[in-house]
Amino acid sequence: MIKAENIRKSFGPLQVLKGIDLEVRKGAIVSIVGPSGAGKTTLLMIMGTLERADGGKIYIDNHELSSLNEKKLSDFRNRNIGFVFQFHQLLPEFTALENVMIPALIGHTRHAEAEAKARELLEMMGLSGRVTHKPAELSGGEKQRVAVARALINDPLVVFADEPSGSLDTDNKEELHNLFFELRNKLNQTFVIVTHDEQLASITDRTIHMIDGQIVYL
Repeated sequence: MIKAENIRKSFGPLQVLKGIDLEVRKGAIVSIVGPSGAGKTTLLMIMGTLERADGGKIYIDNHELSSLNEKKLSDFRNRNIGFVFQFHQLLPEFTALENVMIPALIGHTRHAEAEAKARELLEMMGLSGRVTHKPAELSGGEKQRVAVARALINDPLVVFADEPSGSLDTDNKEELHNLFFELRNKLNQTFVIVTHDEQLASITDRTIHMIDGQIVYL
């Protein structure tokens, strides 16, 4: 469902990705691990269309994305890709419900429909009693579950997560990790997760090891 072919990326003289080939099947939970500077986040950002590669091609659901202009790429990203970041990136002035609704409203979903879907997702996350709370009123684990709900609001083909449990304590980490598998089982959701968390990597369907901008097979 996701395919990367010969992905290359440099920042000035530094070659960060050195010809990455990768495939991810639908419904898989895949982790990407490796030391700092290995190129994990850069690869994730390119697969998620937030960065452009210097060379190579990305396919998601048989759509070749590197040739799309910025408007078409932005539309594709909004409709088909969800993101979860280490520090949740919730907008502080909006409630949990409003934060979850934002991608749907950007995609021109009717307000009532977006609100109903957001409430459904927040209930699925165990947050039905927190919908009117702003991020400052939520715990770290609650904020990250709101971020997961936001990533799912448009029924994406894939959710890309960058160190999603990196700022959480042990209990909240385990809860978040379990949530990914529950969502895969309920929704057949695909996840690609960059992580330093060995416990999370050990339970994913597949672990991709990167060193110095390349995938290494251990």
